[in-house]
Amino acid sequence: MTRLRSLPEPATLINVYATYPELTNHLPDFLDRLMRGDSPFSAAERELLSGYVCGLNRCNYCCRAHVLAAAELGISEAVFDAVMADLDSAPVEERLKPVLRYVRQLTLAPGDVTDADAAAVYDAGWDDDAVIHAIMICAHFNFVTRIAQGAGLSGSEADLAEAAKRLAARGYTSSRDVVAELKAAT
Repeated sequence: MTRLRSLPEPATLINVYATYPELTNHLPDFLDRLMRGDSPFSAAERELLSGYVCGLNRCNYCCRAHVLAAAELGISEAVFDAVMADLDSAPVEERLKPVLRYVRQLTLAPGDVTDADAAAVYDAGWDDDAVIHAIMICAHFNFVTRIAQGAGLSGSEADLAEAAKRLAARGYTSSRDVVAELKAAT
């Protein structure tokens, strides 16, 4: 149930963007650079990282959208389920596991992140660029899950699948087109 009376029922993040542009206009460009720009991580890996952070936060709305986007980009939902169930035995590249552990620690207990947590990422062959990308993805999707859960956002499976296809094919700035369509329809 939507918690903001200014939003329709059910509401999605696009509704938040359309209703509060002064607070959200910067997000599509930032997200597109973070999630589709140059990075040591593939677009699919970034969607997996974001879905993992959202899953750790128990935000079904955000988690589902990013798991479906990862699937559109080649990482199956079964891989995501395995990562959530038991990261150690999950069928992901071994060098990605320390990154996933790092974002888990940063999400669940940010005050307890240690040099050893970062060292494990470096020891797996990643560099500063990977660490800052992991931090930024983690931070942003912790931010977004707070918006989604605080505002009571929800979406049908069809809405989330459509958003995932759009994000995979056209990136995050495509949300501006959806907001414009939404505003034109009202």
